[in-house]
Amino acid sequence: MIKKKPFVLRLDEDMLGAVEKWAADEFRSTNGQMEWIIREGLKKAGRSKKTYKKDEEGKPQGSEEGA
Repeated sequence: MIKKKPFVLRLDEDMLGAVEKWAADEFRSTNGQMEWIIREGLKKAGRSKKTYKKDEEGKPQGSEEGA
């Protein structure tokens, strides 16, 4: 199991409400939804260790440099 490090995150009430509703719509906990949002953002930016790939020039794919 992956070791998780707890930390405090301060969000605007409206933003938190939107995340809570989204989580409920996806049958996830709010914490699980936040993890999913961050994981997807990291993948999209090419910064996830699990999906980090380099192009032929050694630049990260999916980033501005590697795109």
